[in-house]
Amino acid sequence: MRRPLKLTSALFACGVLLASLTAAVPAEAAAISCTDTDLPVTGPGLPPLVPGAPATVHGRLCLPAGEVPDTVQLLVHGGTYNSAYWDLPYRPDRYSYQRDMAAHGYATFAADQLGAGRSSRPLSLPLSVWAAAESMHEVVGHLRGGRAGGVRFAKVVIVGHSVGSGIVAVEASTYHDVDGVVLTGITHLPALPVLALGAALGLQPAFLDGQLGTLGGDPLYFTTKPGTRAGLFYAAGDADPAVIAADEATKDQVSVPGMGTVALFGIVLPATWGITAPVFQVVGEKDVLFCGVLALRDCSDAAVLRSQEAPYYADPTKLSMYVLPGAGHSVALHENANEYRNATRSWLQDRLGIAPQGYHSIGRN
Repeated sequence: MRRPLKLTSALFACGVLLASLTAAVPAEAAAISCTDTDLPVTGPGLPPLVPGAPATVHGRLCLPAGEVPDTVQLLVHGGTYNSAYWDLPYRPDRYSYQRDMAAHGYATFAADQLGAGRSSRPLSLPLSVWAAAESMHEVVGHLRGGRAGGVRFAKVVIVGHSVGSGIVAVEASTYHDVDGVVLTGITHLPALPVLALGAALGLQPAFLDGQLGTLGGDPLYFTTKPGTRAGLFYAAGDADPAVIAADEATKDQVSVPGMGTVALFGIVLPATWGITAPVFQVVGEKDVLFCGVLALRDCSDAAVLRSQEAPYYADPTKLSMYVLPGAGHSVALHENANEYRNATRSWLQDRLGIAPQGYHSIGRN
């Protein structure tokens, strides 16, 4: 009689262990819920591709499990990128901004800018910084109105990278419709010689690119030449070659008029002067495009860099600065990107009072 009792006890213990493991797996798997959607937008000089039909911005909404947050981050990628910048299809546990934010209780909506990803691809000539900013303004309205995933967000924090940061600055300073602004991969005095050399040697018309040539023959859409992204966007010693390969595989195109108007009106003049919401500015310490002697910007120290950038804001007290050590231009894709994401979450909580909601992993970096 003892053997069956022991066998029953062992089976019961195994069952409890299996049940506990089974219960744990769905909780972690359910930490992230992502859905794709297309949102109608307009813009100056942007006629519909089909008469009577609006242009659309494609985006991915990622939510934590459990309670739905009342705040969403609208993510705006940089030039020659698309929304894959925020959710790279390689080691998402380490490099996906969206999935990491969801795991820590924050909602994000990563948009494909007009002309890139799965958004509409209008003619490049009218696709200026103002057109791009207007489309993002309309996306903000959609997020507040519950037209993305059926969730009405009370607060929107707009987050940009590189060219996308210039667009974000124009959007926030023009429409004053967001609760916070995050600008990454940008300063107000770029390294013009490096940018010029990078454009001359690193860019080509998208229709000449073997990877993107099927997108069409618009001569003012450009992309990076094969093999140039490592030197332009990454810092040696803080970048995984497999990440750079995934970056290359998901690259996209950018409008030359868009880049030009972003550079002039989004950075140099600057649009940031009109931003009234709190701003979190982030750069990589070794960003060759916006830091160093040729940029007249010291990115080795956040306090020094903040003092250099503060005059470009009407209210410098609303400016916070963060430098990601050892990183290059594309801060979200470097090996220590978790430090930048943690700093962003700290800013959201400390400066905006936006705490994590829903499921978030305890002790996860």
